[in-house]
Amino acid sequence: MSSPTGSDRLLRGAVRHTAGTTAALLLCSVAGAACSLAVPAVAGGTLDLLLRDRPGAGTWLLWAGVLLAAEVLLETGSVLLTQLTNARAAAWIRLRALDGLLGTAPHRAAPHSGGDVAARLCVNASDGGTAPAALATAVSSVLVPLGALVALALIHPWTAAVFLAGLPLLLLLLRAFARQSSDSVGHYQRAQGAVAARLAEALGGARTIAAAGTTRHEEERILAPLAEMTRHGTRMWLVHGRAVARSGVLLPLLTTAVVAVAGIALAAGEVTVGGLLAASRYAALAAGIGGIAAPLGTLVRARGAGRRTAELADLAPMPHGSAALPPDGPGDLVLCGVGVTRGGVPLLTDVTLTIDGGSTVAVVGGSGAGKSTLAAVAGRLTDPDAGSVRLDGVELAALSRAELRGATSYAFARPVFDGGATPTIGASLSAGVGPSRSPATPTSVREAAAAACADAFVRRLPLGYDTPVDEAPLSGGESQRLGLARAFIGSGRLMVLDDATSSLDTATERQVQTALATPSRSCTRLIVAHRVSTAARADLVVWMEAGRVRGSGPHSLLWREPEYRAVFTPETRIADPLSGTAEPDAPRGPAPPGPPPESGGSGGLESSSAVRGTGADR
Repeated sequence: MSSPTGSDRLLRGAVRHTAGTTAALLLCSVAGAACSLAVPAVAGGTLDLLLRDRPGAGTWLLWAGVLLAAEVLLETGSVLLTQLTNARAAAWIRLRALDGLLGTAPHRAAPHSGGDVAARLCVNASDGGTAPAALATAVSSVLVPLGALVALALIHPWTAAVFLAGLPLLLLLLRAFARQSSDSVGHYQRAQGAVAARLAEALGGARTIAAAGTTRHEEERILAPLAEMTRHGTRMWLVHGRAVARSGVLLPLLTTAVVAVAGIALAAGEVTVGGLLAASRYAALAAGIGGIAAPLGTLVRARGAGRRTAELADLAPMPHGSAALPPDGPGDLVLCGVGVTRGGVPLLTDVTLTIDGGSTVAVVGGSGAGKSTLAAVAGRLTDPDAGSVRLDGVELAALSRAELRGATSYAFARPVFDGGATPTIGASLSAGVGPSRSPATPTSVREAAAAACADAFVRRLPLGYDTPVDEAPLSGGESQRLGLARAFIGSGRLMVLDDATSSLDTATERQVQTALATPSRSCTRLIVAHRVSTAARADLVVWMEAGRVRGSGPHSLLWREPEYRAVFTPETRIADPLSGTAEPDAPRGPAPPGPPPESGGSGGLESSSAVRGTGADR
């Protein structure tokens, strides 16, 4: 968890960002405080003039009306500026948190579930955004009582002395309120985030829950933190209630004592009737120091919420350089001694590969072999803890963000389409061109969709490519084809398909593989594969096991290894290693022998020039 320093830094940034509206709010608040302080003096002076039948009472009365009207107008302006400042500050905090979340490596953002992130970006960012306005309000909340105390001292010193006698009790009350509120608010916000996280998980697995009949169990799981929320929420209101009750007893006593002393002074001829009226009003204004509890409570909540939001904003960013790739590079990809460790567990160990540009490489292996981690490192979705990754001789970490994303494209097993940022199917596909290239044309969008076997079903949608993403009834396979089309349209030098064809039928997958091999899509293709047919059609195969390269070479040579054959789950049709085509219901027992090594070749698994791997080859 981030320290309070991170929270304070984020809130200070919000104050700086809203400096204009915060300053205007502070000006309105101070001006309103000045009017509030001037009204009792003017009203008291008016009363004395009227009682003594002296001239000028009408003018003083007019000034009292002007001050009251100005106070009302300034209060209205303060309310409007408060809402504007809150909105601007919340938006700024939310954007900083998004920048931190999207700018870091996925494994660093992974501990924050979708529901928890939503709670931090929506509820906590809004609460944190109230800090600048609360600071300005707190200033006026202090100025008015202090000014009233000075006015009491000017009317009669003993009135100020009586009020000051009770002030230490009031300050102790406020201190206890701030300390106890901070603790209960923090626990409440964490429980609130837990409910949001569990709800998001349940929504993502709604079909599984319905099929398993565990709806009641999920309800109990989601609502389990409500007990903690109730406990801390109740405590929060009890703390507030006790503070209000105690101040509700203390402040009237102080006001009564001040008025009593002023009355004694009136009887002694030391204070006028107007002075008594002013003293009673100033006593009420001085007692308003208890009103600082409201902005103080807001600041406490804002600081707690800012701490949770700062955890996202303070995520370590992935640094980018300013280097550019050499023009017309073939897309050579080199991994040298790459190691990746997460939570003390090695996911990749000493992976060294040289992948020639323009080749199609299938990465295979059992569950947990490190395939997806290798794919993430290859396109720099994450950085290795050891070793280096180079594309056309340039280390990926040295490339600018735009250069890197313009040269690489990804497709995943479960692609996501944002209906807010890219509202239509066509806009979602166009987003794949990357930040450094010219916008996609409708023709290029249709061509990419056709290559991914998506054009036909997109045209059948009610509005075709203009169909809103959120209204398109897409199956898993159709979503994958759109994800592939988005990768096709953005293909540069390296295309990474991380299990991106798992929901496609065999015929569609074969059409996609054919499209990948066309000259118009000439780039290096790294495909995380689970099907033997995909591996058979690849130029070369990288066989992963326990985070290491177990072997690399053509599928026909690797197929001789029983352990390699065991990597693939039984399929109704598996590839003939001799021809690269599929045969019906081939047995999964002893595999047909592969061809003998070609004369003049090394005859080993490392014989190909397209992929040269080192590791624990057996």
